[in-house]
Amino acid sequence: MEKEFKGTVINGFLMLSVILLMLLAGAALCILPATVAAGQEWMIAVGVLLIITALVCCGGLARLEPNEALVILFFGKYMGTFRQNGFFWFNPFNSKKGVSMRARNLNIDPIKVNDKEGNPILIGLVLVWKLEDTYKAMFEIDSQTMAATAQGTENQAKTAVASRMFAFENFVRVQSDAALRSVAALYAYDDNDKDTNEPTLRGGAPEINQELLSKLNERLDMAGLQVVEARINYLAYTPEIAAVMLRRQQASAIISAREKIVEGAVSMVQMALDKLEKDNVVTLDNAQKASMVANLLVVLCADEPAQPVVNASQSKG
Repeated sequence: MEKEFKGTVINGFLMLSVILLMLLAGAALCILPATVAAGQEWMIAVGVLLIITALVCCGGLARLEPNEALVILFFGKYMGTFRQNGFFWFNPFNSKKGVSMRARNLNIDPIKVNDKEGNPILIGLVLVWKLEDTYKAMFEIDSQTMAATAQGTENQAKTAVASRMFAFENFVRVQSDAALRSVAALYAYDDNDKDTNEPTLRGGAPEINQELLSKLNERLDMAGLQVVEARINYLAYTPEIAAVMLRRQQASAIISAREKIVEGAVSMVQMALDKLEKDNVVTLDNAQKASMVANLLVVLCADEPAQPVVNASQSKG
């Protein structure tokens, strides 16, 4: 469990001044016997000891910027985490492992998964994560081995801190992939025009994102990492079924449009019949009304403009 470091901490500038004085005093003690008198070997020994001590003390100097922390170890024993900003001096025999507490973005490339109905889809994720518990991050997962590998193989991991954070990022990436697959399998891509209240990957963004955030934090808790925000940023059918789904969507759109057209045409025909009957323009029997309705529906519902036919025949006397 993470705890605050309670060991000896001294102002770095004060100790830097002491170290410089020790170096100067050691150099003076090494030079004076050669210029003043012989037989003063003890002065040389003391001077060498001061120089060695000053060089050892240099290893205790450390600088921390905002949102950075040092994990302090004493010969393998966890002593605590130091989070204060500034320039400090620690026991040089303590090993100090720096980590960053700043938030980071991670864009997960789209992966191929199956939704609740078994349809293959491509889904991507973007998230914001940060380090929360330094003890878990450093000792509950094998981050140090991963960091050493990353430092030796990745050009971007040029420092120890960068390599550790790169190792944490790889851990988040793998767990995010697993969480995304788990959440995508719980929901359908869309409702396929079904009258349901179930959230879908396409339309239920707030619910899906919240579920995804919960799954991610559940998986990353063991590593002391926390996801601040997670959301789906890419969603599509896979190429092998994208064309079929596009035709289905087009057919659905055509059917909806036809329903509107027919509904409007029937309303217009009803209005025309009522108007003719109300104004006594013409008296039509049922057969004539049926013929007129059929003709009007053909005109109003046709995809192309109707071609009028003029009856120019003359009746014979």
